[in-house]
Amino acid sequence: MTPVSTGEERATAPAGSARRALAGRLSWGLADQAASSISNFVVGVYVARSLGVSAFGVFSLAWVTYGVVLNVSRGLATDPLVVRFSGVPDASWRGAVVRSTGTALGVGAAIGAACLAAGPALGGRVGPAFVCLGVTLPGLLLQDAWRFAFFAAGAGRKAFVNDLVWGVALVPAMVVAARAGTVAAFVLAWGASAAVAAAYGCLQSGVRPGPARARGWLREQRDLGYRYLVENVSLSGASQLRAYGLGALAGVGAVGAVRGAELLMGPFLAVLMGLSLVTVPEAARVLRRAPHRLRSFCLLLGGGQAAAALLWGGAVLLLPDRLGALVLGDVWHSASRLIVPITLGVAGAGLGTGAAAGLRALGAARRSLRCQLFASVCYVGGGLGGAAGAGTVGSAWGVAAATVSGSAVWWLQLRSALGEHRRTPLPEVRTA
Repeated sequence: MTPVSTGEERATAPAGSARRALAGRLSWGLADQAASSISNFVVGVYVARSLGVSAFGVFSLAWVTYGVVLNVSRGLATDPLVVRFSGVPDASWRGAVVRSTGTALGVGAAIGAACLAAGPALGGRVGPAFVCLGVTLPGLLLQDAWRFAFFAAGAGRKAFVNDLVWGVALVPAMVVAARAGTVAAFVLAWGASAAVAAAYGCLQSGVRPGPARARGWLREQRDLGYRYLVENVSLSGASQLRAYGLGALAGVGAVGAVRGAELLMGPFLAVLMGLSLVTVPEAARVLRRAPHRLRSFCLLLGGGQAAAALLWGGAVLLLPDRLGALVLGDVWHSASRLIVPITLGVAGAGLGTGAAAGLRALGAARRSLRCQLFASVCYVGGGLGGAAGAGTVGSAWGVAAATVSGSAVWWLQLRSALGEHRRTPLPEVRTA
């Protein structure tokens, strides 16, 4: 076992150089998230306009299912990679990436097979959509794994380029899907274009995934992987339960309306999903260099996101109906009623991510897991309780209240963890 060390950790670089390095890392992280955000937003808008609210609801069910599977893959494959193999020698990084990306492929193949089996049983428009999702899951998960691998190597530019490749491949794929005019065609186009970027990632890295070595990776990283799995899946699983429950209580059109409103907040939601690529390593650097500044850093991070979300939501709220209909088509009428609660929910989530980054940097695993489980239970309870009482709008307000409550718990736990850290400093982070 050898300690991970970088130039920044040794504090040998001048302050100006450290600031420039930080700005560079953040810039590529933001650029990558922007590329991902724009891609997701364009896909969502294009599908919404092409399919209408009910069919878009079916597409949204496939989308939230992918979100759960993505978090399974991240917890088992790529989160441990970022924690233990960031800034290590190239040979160590390559060996870890072979095993990590192989694990992502294995997760995609296993859960993809389950989707293929479930599709015919589901029938209707939902069944074919899940069959196509099952076919494309390995490529979707491998593409995401490359992003984490590149950030672990300090090569954020490659992650950005990979996302650009996916975006370019999406254009002809979406055009072909629009001619078919089915939900399944759009799911297949979305996943197939991700497979193009996943293949390009192999060329960028010079590494071939090793699915046969996935079992070894899971065994080596079991102390982190299974904890991250529970943390990651709890919230995305809650989102899926809320979507399925909302569809059962208020109809599949309600799922499409919620997804349409979320699309309007797309830039912030996409950033929230991938914040750990940048913010957790930066919080860890602050903790090492100036522990007394970690709370301020997290507050600035979370408060900045919350303020930006409120400003964006306010701007969306002022959109003329004509422009909103131009963006979302028939989905706009249902989605526009949800802008205020969705905005408050995203602002609450943004505030909470600042505290979450601090807890991850402190290694307060039990506290972060406790927060995540509490937030998930509140999310499902608020979303479905609101839906039962007041339909789609009630569900949106229930989720907003749950998200703000969850954020408060994150900050209370961070305050306690910081107190513990002052009394008992953390040992040095190590890697195999």
